[in-house]
Amino acid sequence: MEHLADAPAPVVTCDELVIRYGDLVAVDGLSFRALSGEVVALLGPNGAGKTSTVETLEGYRKASAGSVAVLGLDPRRDHASLVPRIGVMLQRGGVYPMLGPSQVLHLFADYYDDAEDPDALVDLVGLGGVQRTPWRRLSGGEQQRLSLALALIGKPEVVFLDEPTAGVDPEGRVVVREIIAGCRQRGICVILTTHELAEAERLADRVVIIDHGRKLAEDSPAALAAGTADGSIRFTTDPGIDTGALVLAMGDSVGVDEESPGSYRLRPPPGAAIPTVVANLAGWLAERGLALGDLRTGQSLEEAYLAITGSAGTSDAPSGPGLDGRRGQRAGRRSPR
Repeated sequence: MEHLADAPAPVVTCDELVIRYGDLVAVDGLSFRALSGEVVALLGPNGAGKTSTVETLEGYRKASAGSVAVLGLDPRRDHASLVPRIGVMLQRGGVYPMLGPSQVLHLFADYYDDAEDPDALVDLVGLGGVQRTPWRRLSGGEQQRLSLALALIGKPEVVFLDEPTAGVDPEGRVVVREIIAGCRQRGICVILTTHELAEAERLADRVVIIDHGRKLAEDSPAALAAGTADGSIRFTTDPGIDTGALVLAMGDSVGVDEESPGSYRLRPPPGAAIPTVVANLAGWLAERGLALGDLRTGQSLEEAYLAITGSAGTSDAPSGPGLDGRRGQRAGRRSPR
């Protein structure tokens, strides 16, 4: 068992953080840690306090109570020392609209004493074919990939990513995932905010679920899913199957519901051997010429999130910035030399 004295020191620390806007408490006693080479996702609906928390970690917002530290520095008091060591990816804005990716990256590289190779970054994020296309003419996904490249240009030790795959096409998502995995391998700490729970499940080592400014849960995606699982088996097949006949075939203690057309939830009895239940289900469907598709015996992070927040049946990503509207500033920038 690892002793606390031997545990690695966190590079991001949030201790009992409170952020108030007048009488409104946006963040209410939030605490979490992040280590080098770790990807931590902050999840929660709009207004949960995610962006207020991140802006405080970046030094753009003052804590009302509690404390935060990044790389052992106070983000506000030591802002000038911290800025060259962090990268920030905004969901929108922060780029000169008439410049292309290559020009923008070369410009931002000049703000740092030791920057990444701008041309290599253009290739890394897959923008070689549009490197001279003005920002305003890039697609939303291309703009996102350029924003990610800008967050990495200064060789940061900590990167804050806001919705990195929002509006990005499937090929671009693969690129973003590979880049984040590369950050992890190089020991860069990544703080990720997103509404795309499937992406968080793929990318994050640890998830912090926040609602109304308070931490509801914190663990790996797999542990959160396992901790809220109810043993159900979910599967898809033709809509409108005879669920009553399936229950009779499987046993009276089995429950079956059609949650949406063609999507079913089977609840086996406690202690049932899941492989046997799945085999019996597949056999019953095969006898009726029904294909078994999308079989899951566990739970996704999205389902765990809904169980933890009590948000089943509601949208996790309402439109509008609310308290989580992003600023137009960019961290990680110095005045040109």
